[in-house]
Amino acid sequence: MTITTTHVLSSPVNLRQRTFSRRDSIPLQPDGLWQIARGVVRTVTWNPEGTLTTLGYWGPGDVVGQPLSRIQPYQIECLTSVEVNYIPSNQCHQVFDAILLHVQQAEEILNIIRYERMPNRLQQLLIWLAKKFGRSVSSGQLIDLRLTHQGLAEAIGTRRVTVTRLLNQFEREGIIVRPRRNFIVLCHSLMLVK
Repeated sequence: MTITTTHVLSSPVNLRQRTFSRRDSIPLQPDGLWQIARGVVRTVTWNPEGTLTTLGYWGPGDVVGQPLSRIQPYQIECLTSVEVNYIPSNQCHQVFDAILLHVQQAEEILNIIRYERMPNRLQQLLIWLAKKFGRSVSSGQLIDLRLTHQGLAEAIGTRRVTVTRLLNQFEREGIIVRPRRNFIVLCHSLMLVK
C-alpha cells in the first residue's frame, strides 16, 4: 500500500506554525508532532562514540517528532528553511495518512542501508532522494538539496571519503552529473533501475 500525502493542515484549533532556518534543530515535543509545510528536514541520532546516523529525510506533508521514535537521542535538523505546524497529540488523528507514510519511508530507508555493497547503497539512496525531493530537468532528476558528502555518509553508514570516491566514480560513469556544489542530477537511465 502506498500513501502519498501532500495535504498540510492549515488551521485547526491550537495549531502553532513555526519557521526555522537551515541547520536549526526543531524542538522536540513529547505531546505532539510537527507537520512540515515547507522545506526539508532529516531526523538523526548518534551513538555514545558520537557517530551520527540519519534516520530519515522528510518534506512537505510529512510528520516528524519524538512520539514517532523510541530512539534516544533524537534530533530534527533543518536542511533548508522550514515551516512546520505543531499538531497536539489529541489532533494526531487528522494526520493519520502522514503517520503511515512516515512508517513506510522509514522502512524504505532501512531497506536501502541493508544493501551489502556500498555503491548500491549510495545509488539506491540517491534514487530515493530523487523520487522524494527531485525535480525533472533535461538530463534527469535534480536533487535540489544541499547534500554534503558527510550527510550522505551518515545516511548509509559509511565514511565521507567513501561517498566522495563513489560520487566521483558515478560521475565518471555518467550515472550522475553535479552541475553545482551539493546538487546532483541522476541521469534518466538510473531512474529506470528501481
